[in-house]
Amino acid sequence: MSGHNKWAKVKHVKAKMDAIKGRQFTKVIKEITIAAREGGGDADSNPRLRTALLAAKECNMPKDNIERAVKKGTGELEGVNYEDVCYEGYAPGGVALMVRCLTDNTNRTVSEINKILSKSGGNMGVPGCVSFMFETKGYMFVPRESNPSITEDNLMEIALDAGADDIKTIEDGFEITTEPSSFTDVRQAIEGKGIKVEEAKVTNLPKTTVKVTGADVGKLLKLIDNLEEHDDVQDVYANHEISDEEMEAALAE
Repeated sequence: MSGHNKWAKVKHVKAKMDAIKGRQFTKVIKEITIAAREGGGDADSNPRLRTALLAAKECNMPKDNIERAVKKGTGELEGVNYEDVCYEGYAPGGVALMVRCLTDNTNRTVSEINKILSKSGGNMGVPGCVSFMFETKGYMFVPRESNPSITEDNLMEIALDAGADDIKTIEDGFEITTEPSSFTDVRQAIEGKGIKVEEAKVTNLPKTTVKVTGADVGKLLKLIDNLEEHDDVQDVYANHEISDEEMEAALAE
């Protein structure tokens, strides 16, 4: 989990904000569309749609864009038929990767993802080769800096009462995990107390991590960056663990 949070920070440091915002809009619109298609357009009865709408709110997506995406999902408006697929493989350093995509052409997408992996020293694996190393969880990070008065006991009481599985104290804040079905309720309970949540999403967290060092650090970060820039990629999950010193050295290059 610490590796997950550190990668979030790396993305923040490296962000080219305009380009990232444009890609973020595209990713969220796709997620809203497929969530509405699979579970209906009522967010109250569709947890996946509720999560997607929270993501839309975070990136300040216009209301009209959101409504059109929901209607395309429910069939009220004509739209592209996206397929939810996940490719598995390995990155430099033996890191396990899961690449979740929403695509209207699986043949194109699998070819392009395979090319990105191959060029960066990784390789595509067969379905199921690494997915057993991850578990689907709701994840939230509460930073100390933005919440100086919050204590672990206070946060634990709020989170566990709302249905969280666990809360972990790390150097710069608190990591909270939930079952996917409880994610929205826990997040709303925490934010309802005026507590700032820096990162929040339903994700795939690694059960164990692989320590990455030396030249493999830069290769891995570049590979993940290239994957996340692909239009069809929604999320990249990896089980890497990188020390702060190795991370700083890679970013300085």
